[in-house]
Amino acid sequence: MKDLQTQDIMIIDVQTISSNDLIAAAKLKMMRSNVGGLPVLDNERLVGIITHRDILLAGGEALGLKVEELMSKDLRVVEPTTSIKEIVKIMNDEGYQRIPVVQDGKLMGLVTQSSIIRAFSDIIGP
Repeated sequence: MKDLQTQDIMIIDVQTISSNDLIAAAKLKMMRSNVGGLPVLDNERLVGIITHRDILLAGGEALGLKVEELMSKDLRVVEPTTSIKEIVKIMNDEGYQRIPVVQDGKLMGLVTQSSIIRAFSDIIGP
């Protein structure tokens, strides 16, 4: 496990949304995709992340806002070669549930707590 890198466990087929989309669209996309957050892209560049928790805390009146008005912009990102040990430390120390994987400003994937658990489960076996 200590030799694993982000690229070994990251989710590649990541659902995303644009900063100009409405919060209502983000909420619907999360529900339909069964995910808790969406990276926000503009012109294929990562500009933020919007989570189900962000939407819940903002209340029902936020559904008419644009994603850019509610998304987190100060993101912690990692590269495809970042060690899993480092990612686990970031998640533990800083409380993140998902971390975007970025290379040259472009979203390559997403590491979630679930993807780390799946990787660990694969290593230890049934």
